Amino acid sequence: MTGERILILIPAYNEEGSIGTVVREVREVLGPVDILVVDDSSEDQTALLARAAGAMLVSVPHHLGLGGVVQAGYRLAYEYGYDYVVRLDGDGQMDPRDVPRLLAALRSEGVQMVIGSRYMEKGSLYTSWIREMGIRFFRVILRPILGKSVRDPTSGFVGVNREALQVFSRSFPLEYPEIEALVVLRRKAFRFAEVPCRVRPRKAGRSTITPAKSLYYIVHVLLGVLVNILKFERHRWR
Repeated sequence: MTGERILILIPAYNEEGSIGTVVREVREVLGPVDILVVDDSSEDQTALLARAAGAMLVSVPHHLGLGGVVQAGYRLAYEYGYDYVVRLDGDGQMDPRDVPRLLAALRSEGVQMVIGSRYMEKGSLYTSWIREMGIRFFRVILRPILGKSVRDPTSGFVGVNREALQVFSRSFPLEYPEIEALVVLRRKAFRFAEVPCRVRPRKAGRSTITPAKSLYYIVHVLLGVLVNILKFERHRWR
């Protein structure tokens, strides 16, 4: 819609093999949209290649982790007056052709967040069995907390409107943030929706999430969810 300000946010850490291609693909698909790469103090040429591909760039001076760089992007987006932010990863697994689906849902469904779900249409998911089991586990855990089912709670393909942007610019889970962010939204009585998206193999490199890290992820996020539930209940009974 005319007058809307949209930002594509790409957090990146050591993605020199794919970041340039991802930025150029976003530009080819979406045209003259603003693209911001937040480089998490990469040890390779990620920042240089992102800028060379035409993205705006913020390089944090120390490694913050995913949640930290996403919050940095959200804070900048809020301060600069963006209406919508769509986050996608720098590894090329998300297809920019699905961005309009997220934006259309944000505009029409009265929600503050839209998740690009890998599980609403059949296809290859390019994920390990242990991560698949973790996703199934969190579906069960989150259903009574959120009051509705969520098919893909760990998706990094997420669109938010300005209401959610205001919240996340002030406070955002710092490590493995996707699931905790849903609980934060619930505490604010905000709503979310899911739309189907495509998933592709990484364009380069390999995931840093090993089976051991997957188990750590499950335990860490479960603790974060419990903390957020306690905060919600304490606030409700005040």
